[in-house]
Amino acid sequence: MNCLEHDSKSCWDVYSSAEDLAAMDELANRYVSFLTECKTERETIAYVRERLLKAGFVESVDHAFTADACFKSFKGKTIFIARKGKRPLSEGFRLLGAHADTPRLDLKQRPIYEDCNVSQAKTHYYGGIRKHQWMARPLALHGVVAKTDGSVVDIVIGEKPEDPVFTIPDLLPHLASKQMDLKLSEAFEGEKLNIIMGHAPAPEEIEAKKTGAKTCVKNRVLTLLNERYGIHETDLYSAEIQAVPAGPARFVGLDGSMIGGFGHDDRLCVFSGFEALLTAEQPEHTQIVLFWDKEEIGSEGSTGARSKFFEYCLQDLIDAWEPKARLSRVLDASKAVSADVNAALDPDYQDVHEKMNACLLGHGPTFNKFTGHRGKVGASDADFGYVAWIRGVMDKAGVPWQMAELGKVDLGGGGTVAKFLAVYGMDIIDFGPPVLSMHSPFELCSKADLYASVKAYKAFLES
Repeated sequence: MNCLEHDSKSCWDVYSSAEDLAAMDELANRYVSFLTECKTERETIAYVRERLLKAGFVESVDHAFTADACFKSFKGKTIFIARKGKRPLSEGFRLLGAHADTPRLDLKQRPIYEDCNVSQAKTHYYGGIRKHQWMARPLALHGVVAKTDGSVVDIVIGEKPEDPVFTIPDLLPHLASKQMDLKLSEAFEGEKLNIIMGHAPAPEEIEAKKTGAKTCVKNRVLTLLNERYGIHETDLYSAEIQAVPAGPARFVGLDGSMIGGFGHDDRLCVFSGFEALLTAEQPEHTQIVLFWDKEEIGSEGSTGARSKFFEYCLQDLIDAWEPKARLSRVLDASKAVSADVNAALDPDYQDVHEKMNACLLGHGPTFNKFTGHRGKVGASDADFGYVAWIRGVMDKAGVPWQMAELGKVDLGGGGTVAKFLAVYGMDIIDFGPPVLSMHSPFELCSKADLYASVKAYKAFLES
């Protein structure tokens, strides 16, 4: 290649030593365990909190940050982590933000019913899913139930080998001729994504059914939930229960070079960013890592990036570490990365990408200068000088990187948390590893990209 031209580098070439390959495998094994255990945002934040405490970080109490390495979680769904740098906060911080939520199916508040001798649970899908991908596959239920006595019950069913699983039945091809003539967006209805919960009535209710009772199977399902968790149907009104793919994340391919599982978007970046934070040296600038909820539905609510949680935590940090600093000055002096995955060039669907501006699996984390859709609507467009600066950081660290857009101009588009931080004036860019089958129940990433992403985020946090 002409030395004046640019071409991205393969992570497999850059990290080809025996030492790097062994470290890559060790990291990938830990990520597979993380992805298997953490299928909801609550489980993810609980994992992060536990590891922070073991690493010596101090949890904030009454809005006070009393240590040089500290954190504050909020409603079990978002978390703010900070490590003091050598320089004062007024000279800015390095912030890495990612989101812990992922597209899935949520149980409705009154979900359980019975029809055709089958009990089912009604759902409302969360985020951008392709509905047909969630049918005729094993599902597990994860969530929490709050009772009026103040207690909270954790629910996980479908992950242990001895557990039953759940599923959404699909229409057999023999009877689907009309459905197959419809557009894909019309063929599968959200109101028909109903999960099979049970089929057999309780033995004592078989006689009741003979006398005309209509909900014996539903009652059996409620009885089993009560026996296992001590809950009643009315408790489901104050529950957050998600249907997620059952079973562990797995290595994919004869060479085990890829990782398949539910939730790479965006737990791949949560894991990579968190690993980078825990292994980074004492920084020049304060390091802040934020994991949010609700990104997949527009970063709404009190736990999303649109909320004031980050701003409130930062003000508390300033009060503790540099009381005379102004919030606006600290924000203006800071640099940030929106750690979010990008769509890898799919070998079977290359036509939806503009290949000169698409990312390849195995070529490292991907910069996305702007997001948005069709004319950059809703975009956060990174400053060109900042792009040059962060390119230099990666090159100095020897980390392979690439730059891409999310699909062709009139086809692609998406949004991240970047624009909600850009409003403060800080420099920010989207930066994360490529993924195949994004937003599906079984996404794919390269373990080489995982390894490179940890090194990239570490280089940024230490910059």
